[in-house]
Amino acid sequence: MSSQIPIATLTPKLQTQLKEHTEGLLNNIINTNLQTRFVQEFDGLRKFRDATELLKDRSAHEVWECYRDNVPLTSYDHYEPFISRFLADPCREEDVKDLLSPGLPFYIAKSSGTSGKAAKLFPKYHHHLIGGAAPGRNIFAAKTCHILSLTYLRAIDVLRNEGKATKVIVTSSSSGRVRMHYDLGVEKDPETIKMTLPNTTSPIAVSHIRNYRSYLLMHALFALAEEKLTGFRAVFGTLFLDLIMFMEDEWPTLLDSIENGTIPDFEDMHHVREYLEPKLLPNPSRAQKLREIGESKADPGWLFRIWPKLQQVACIVTGVFATTLPKLRHYLGPEVLINSGGIGACEASIGVSCSFTDLNLFKVTSEEFIEYLDITKDPSPVNLVPAWELETGRRYEIFLTTRNGLWRYCLGDIIEVAGFYPDDGSPLLRYVERSNRELRIGVVSITETQIIEGIFAGEKSLGKINEFTAIIDERTSLRRLGYFVELQDVLKPNAHLALHEVRDELRRINYNVNVHFSIKAIGEPTIWILKPGTFREYRQWRLGIARTAAGQTKVPVFVMDEATKEWLKARVMHELLCPADD
Repeated sequence: MSSQIPIATLTPKLQTQLKEHTEGLLNNIINTNLQTRFVQEFDGLRKFRDATELLKDRSAHEVWECYRDNVPLTSYDHYEPFISRFLADPCREEDVKDLLSPGLPFYIAKSSGTSGKAAKLFPKYHHHLIGGAAPGRNIFAAKTCHILSLTYLRAIDVLRNEGKATKVIVTSSSSGRVRMHYDLGVEKDPETIKMTLPNTTSPIAVSHIRNYRSYLLMHALFALAEEKLTGFRAVFGTLFLDLIMFMEDEWPTLLDSIENGTIPDFEDMHHVREYLEPKLLPNPSRAQKLREIGESKADPGWLFRIWPKLQQVACIVTGVFATTLPKLRHYLGPEVLINSGGIGACEASIGVSCSFTDLNLFKVTSEEFIEYLDITKDPSPVNLVPAWELETGRRYEIFLTTRNGLWRYCLGDIIEVAGFYPDDGSPLLRYVERSNRELRIGVVSITETQIIEGIFAGEKSLGKINEFTAIIDERTSLRRLGYFVELQDVLKPNAHLALHEVRDELRRINYNVNVHFSIKAIGEPTIWILKPGTFREYRQWRLGIARTAAGQTKVPVFVMDEATKEWLKARVMHELLCPADD
């Protein structure tokens, strides 16, 4: 990580440098994708097509001006009719080749669908990757437990004219990126499933396990067997914590396996057992060391005693995932650094973490062209600003034009500009929240950030929150915000006071909540306490429904579908009530 202090304003030299770099990215994207089916067929790009015909031997700046004046804003609805061609039966190469970018995609990324809406699909093409690695020391050159999944939702047979077929998989963005980086095409699975990626602890076969618990326990087993482990890498902080919780549950079984060199009989592993068994050699001395350490696993720094060379854990710990930090720090101790990974989405990566102390600070390293909309302005092309015109302290919504064929696409994420990197002028961002992700109780809208801040205000009386989600509680005519909460420890004696703390915080940060509560148009917030381990079970349950990659499942800030609500209600241990309500 860099120790350099961010600058609030770009110098003229840095502004020119950033401008030339950014315009160069856009120029490359346009030159790559100008002749694709989407650009040539989408009516919204008609003006842009006509304008580019007039530009010959154009400079990157002229391309930027042409783009700026002629490309509209887009949303997923504009791409869906094109992308749906991959779902046709049969899917023919002539219908999908050069669709959003030249050739056929390496994979199709499927969004997590956390919002409750239908998942989105984004074709991802095998471009030359020149982006930066994670900042700081390259600890992942040494032994790492990379908690990755290579499972996929489906494989599409794209029929060629000569009668042969090419397979294009639909999978999670994280799984697809790993497959593409290591060239692990699905047709190679029968051979690569026997391998272990360089400098990783888990054989590739572990990444083909769909059962959430078994998948994490196998990653834990091979990590425990490696005393010289230096790092963990996961998508979300919750994923890493689930691995630790499962590891605690099965501690004796895992140690027996290490001692004897045997693979435990966990669920849904029959298809990978033959590939895993040769990878685990008997190691009685390692098992004995772990048994000695295991006696004090509740003490701070337990993981550092298990792996004395452990340096860093990289996973998302910002936003709603910030609830994982207290437990992470407890398990890791002060010697192990936490890296919050990067900022991005299924559509594109935006930047990388650039501070071990400020975990919500990211440097833009994207190879996509990013524009920004001041959230106080209307969404219109004339209101978008490029990176070199950003202002520190302002909040913006992100719009993308990507190598994979998105054009001024609204990402739906709001960030705040924290300054600029002094070496090259790259913007430094803080993640704020999803845009237009609000829970509406009648005419009152409560944003994701406000929902999070509301429940965190109750930690004083509740105790540390492990995870949570929210719903609209409609059990009475006076609808209200309801929280499902899983705690890290036991419920405190005066936990009912959290109801007032949450209510008061929501009234403080949301004017409309305050007004409508005063006139009794909405009710008091409610809090249900869930049994321990509920959200680990939730991820397994959702995995079975959505058939997505094990590392991709996350708990939304709020849920709307009735099936999830009923599933959570069945796991409530206790509902908080004020003494007057008892």
